[in-house]
Parts: sequence; structure tokens; C-alpha cells
Amino acid sequence: MAERDCWRAKVSTPPRGTTFLRTCFNGVNTLSGVGLLSIPYALSEGGWFSIMLLFLVAILCCYTGQLLRRCMDADTHIQTYPDIGGLAFGAKGRTLVSTFIYLELYLVAVEFLILEGDNLTKLFPDTCFHIGGHKVGGKQGFVLLTALAILPTVWLRSLALLAYLSAGGVLASVVLVVSVAWVGAADGVGFHEKGVLWNWTGLPIAVSLYTFCYGGHAVFPTLRNSMRERSQFSQVLYVSFILSTITYGSMAVFGYLMYGQNLMSQVTLNLPDNNLSSKIAIYTTLINPITKYAIIVSPIATDLEEKFSLQNSRLIRLLLRTGLVISTVVVALTVPFFGYVMAFIGSFLSVSACFLFPCLCYLKICRAYRSFGAELMLIGAIIAMGASVAVIGTYTSVKQIVEHMHRV
Repeated sequence: MAERDCWRAKVSTPPRGTTFLRTCFNGVNTLSGVGLLSIPYALSEGGWFSIMLLFLVAILCCYTGQLLRRCMDADTHIQTYPDIGGLAFGAKGRTLVSTFIYLELYLVAVEFLILEGDNLTKLFPDTCFHIGGHKVGGKQGFVLLTALAILPTVWLRSLALLAYLSAGGVLASVVLVVSVAWVGAADGVGFHEKGVLWNWTGLPIAVSLYTFCYGGHAVFPTLRNSMRERSQFSQVLYVSFILSTITYGSMAVFGYLMYGQNLMSQVTLNLPDNNLSSKIAIYTTLINPITKYAIIVSPIATDLEEKFSLQNSRLIRLLLRTGLVISTVVVALTVPFFGYVMAFIGSFLSVSACFLFPCLCYLKICRAYRSFGAELMLIGAIIAMGASVAVIGTYTSVKQIVEHMHRV
């Protein structure tokens, strides 16, 4: 009880709140992130039949999102995902959940910067920079420029304001899918690749990437608590997952039909260099991280501000958030392997945040383990599947990262 009282003491009075529509924009923007670029590559790794696993992952992630919502309903003072872990398993549960979800969000932010560097280098291949008398390669320089462009959005604390950025992110995702489809339909690429029906060896990577695409659970408590009418959060989840699955499924099919087994980790890297639609797709890709970065790092920054009681010190908060951005730049420049890093995030971190933690916390908080039935069997199956994907997918992705680093 003392621990729960400690949590309550830290809770500040909630703001007036964001509307249902704005929260939907934030939700869709959270889910339809950089995974949109790699979903065709994921399909090429698993084969055509693996698209059924994409839909299965979407359904299960939506269900576990609802489990998190039920956990939040059990105690109205829950503000963050770590609070759920703490309510279920005490201080150790809180620490474990915090470590996994904040590392996941942090690495997603790193992925945004890697993505920007890759695509800007494709647009301007011969660019180099001179900074402080030192020559910096084009990709590294573009990562630094992107960080400078993103930085002001990270200083915003209100999710109601970030919703305007999210609306731009949702529009950018739609434009990206349409642009890629236009390259195939009207710019000579065509949709002629047959691909393969099933690829067992690539399945761990495919499922890991599918899970990464729906890894928004770490942000869900923040979105729910930002709402004016929190009772509508279930509908927000349904809208977000349905719209995101439509865009993911469309992009996966278009990309695989266009390039088959030759797909790179980002479909934009396959597109022709000189076509207008290709340039629109790549420029749209460049907009996406600017609209999504802030909402991804917001839970990390907010938790650090609360932990160190920095809510009333504007300068220190700005320095903290700036430091977060700088650290992601360092990691992005150190491990610039987009697809492999994404697969690692999906298999090790997203699986834990999307499948394992929601199920285990729900069983403990709501004591669902006491009544044997269909729901308990479903939760058991999700835990077993999640554990399998975590072990196999993590081993495969780490092995590929190590092999790739040795080649560089």
C-alpha cells in the first residue's frame, strides 16, 4: 500500500485532455511508423502466406492493448506502462517493464535517424559536410541535420499539440503508400514479381518485423491518460489498429509484387532515382520521423522528469530532452543497420511489451488466472507464442547484426 501511495503522490492533475479524433491521430501515428517502409521486406522474408501472420499479430496486439486498458481501469492513478508493472509485481515489475519499454522506444527513435540518413543519402549521394574542420560523410551529416530539425518538436510536452504533427504523419503514411503504388502502376516497374509462398528460414525475421509494426503499447497509457474522455480509449485502439493494418497490408502487397525477393530493408531504397513519384515517396519518408519522433520519446522524457522532479524547471527539462536526442544520434551513427536493428527491437523488446507483459500483468492485477476458460487459454497461447518469437527472433537478428558489423 505504501508503494501505491507513493505513486499517487507523484500523479499530477491531468490536463483538460485531447479529443477522441486527436487521440486517434496520435494512435495511428504511433502504429504507422517506420515499419511501413520495412513491411514489404518482412513479407519477402516470410513469403505470401506470412501475410496471415501480419493480420494475426495485429489482432493479438489489439487484444493485448485492451488488456492494458483493463489494467489501467483497475486503478485510476495509473499513468504509465511501468505503473502497470509496479501494480502487478511491485518494484521489480516496475523496473523490468520500464527497462524494456523505454529501451524499445529509445531504439525506435534511433531507427528514425538511421532512416533519414539512408534516404537522404539516396537523394544526395555525393554530399559531404565539413563540421569544425572535420570532413563528415553524407549519411552521418544527414543524421545530424535531422536531429537538429526534430529537436524543437521534442521540447513540446502537450499531446494535444503533438496531435497536429500526428495528423501530418498519418497523411504522410497515406501519401507514401500511394506514391509507391504509383511507381509500380505508372512508372514502368510493374507488379510482376511472383515471390514465394512460404519461407521457413525467413519467418523469424518476418514475425519480428510484423510485431515491431504494432509495437505502440509503451505509448498507450500516455495516450489514454491524455484523453478528455478516457472511456473512449477502446474505440481509439480499434480505429488505430484497423487503419494501420490497411496501410501495412497495402504497402506489403505492393512492394512484394514490385520487387519480390530483391527487396531491401526499406522499400524506398528500391525505388528508381529519377521518377517524380519516387522522389515524393522518399521526401514523404523524410517527413515521417519529424512527425513521430516526439511522441515516441515523450514517455521516456516524462518519466525522467517525474523521477527527478523536474516538472517545474523548464531549462533543465529542455536540457534533458536535448540530451536524449543527442544520445540517439550517437547510437544511430554507431549501429546504422536499419533492418537488423528493427528485427531485434521487434523480437526482443516489442514482443515483451506487446505480448508478454500485458498478459502477465492482466493475469495478476485482474486475477484472471483464477477462472479457467477460453480467455485464460488464449492468454496462455499468446504467452507461449510470444516467448518462442522472442527467443528465435532475437537469436536470428543479433546473429545478423554481428555478421554485418564484421563485414563493415
